[in-house]
Amino acid sequence: MDELQQYREEIDRIDRQMVELFRQRMAVTGQVGQYKLERGIPVLDAQRERQVLQDKARLVDGNLRPGVTTLFQTMMSISRRQQRDLTRERADNPGVPRFVQALSQIREPIQNPRVVFQGEPGAYSEQACVNFFGEGVQATGLPQFEDTFLALKEGRADYAVLPIENSSTGAIRQIYDLLSEYDFFLMGETTVKVDHCLMALPGATLDTITQVYSHEQGLLQSAKFLSQHPNWRPMTQSDTAGSAKMVAESGDLTKAALCSARAAQIYGLNILVCPTNDNPHNTTRFVVVSPQVELREGADKISTVFLLPHEAGSLHEILTIFAVHGLNMVKLESRPLPQHSWEYMFFLEFTGNLNTPEIADVLHELSQTTGDFRVLGNFVSNLEEEA
Repeated sequence: MDELQQYREEIDRIDRQMVELFRQRMAVTGQVGQYKLERGIPVLDAQRERQVLQDKARLVDGNLRPGVTTLFQTMMSISRRQQRDLTRERADNPGVPRFVQALSQIREPIQNPRVVFQGEPGAYSEQACVNFFGEGVQATGLPQFEDTFLALKEGRADYAVLPIENSSTGAIRQIYDLLSEYDFFLMGETTVKVDHCLMALPGATLDTITQVYSHEQGLLQSAKFLSQHPNWRPMTQSDTAGSAKMVAESGDLTKAALCSARAAQIYGLNILVCPTNDNPHNTTRFVVVSPQVELREGADKISTVFLLPHEAGSLHEILTIFAVHGLNMVKLESRPLPQHSWEYMFFLEFTGNLNTPEIADVLHELSQTTGDFRVLGNFVSNLEEEA
């Protein structure tokens, strides 16, 4: 037997001892949970847990202290979940029952759907509609992001296709805020390669331009290009294609727009520079929003939103759930709560399918450890294919 194999067998022996000790620890944890249940004591004692972590860290030398702290944070997180199962603490979180109710009203995909997006014809959002639903899609542009949510709420549309993040400039905050406000669901996603083009009326040149119009994201994504022309004034518009339409209708050779090549063709503008975006791999991710739950074949990504209690270690406890179950968390985005300073709502996406028993356990644990928990949807991931 070589030396490495001996080391491995020694580690295996120690691991077996640790597993047995962990089993004993969890048995005692159950007794503690029963004691708390009988006396109405909350599961979490944050002050004691902080003291325990400090005491455990002092038992080892400095280099091992971070690892010991993480080890005991994980074990205490598992213990809290066991005790909450026993005491039914936070069992009244309405998130999971609300989603179960939504699942009872699940609908089949709509044939020949009415789809809405924010912007004018030629917008990247319109291209996202085509990517997801096909060339023949009945897609209508609306002025503002919230107009698309209102169209769903009032039954004037079946789906809305909305940009939620960009590979260069990050999250599009208005969409996250609207998803938290409206009780809708995500049933799909797609991505669009974004190449902004500088376009203007026939006869215009780089020398005649004094104003450049686009959505704020388009201007941000082309910031380096615009900085090379300090005499140009960036002008924010509600969408990129609307900027092209406005420039075309203005008849003004001093105005230009940053938007898609498709918009230039639609509105009869000449492309002067393309692409203008700083990142040559500039891509926007779009989500497909539905007023009812849909579960399409091959769904492999679950999207959730929740509040976290203002307690030390609350986010770590969430991360522990995914580590324990071996699930891949693919997105975590936070948004501040306007009514509560320094408190946040989290949007979390992870791999999985709602029809598997393991995911039911994960959702149960998430609902135990969060506030105002919602499942936004389960859909087919598009990002790996695009990448």
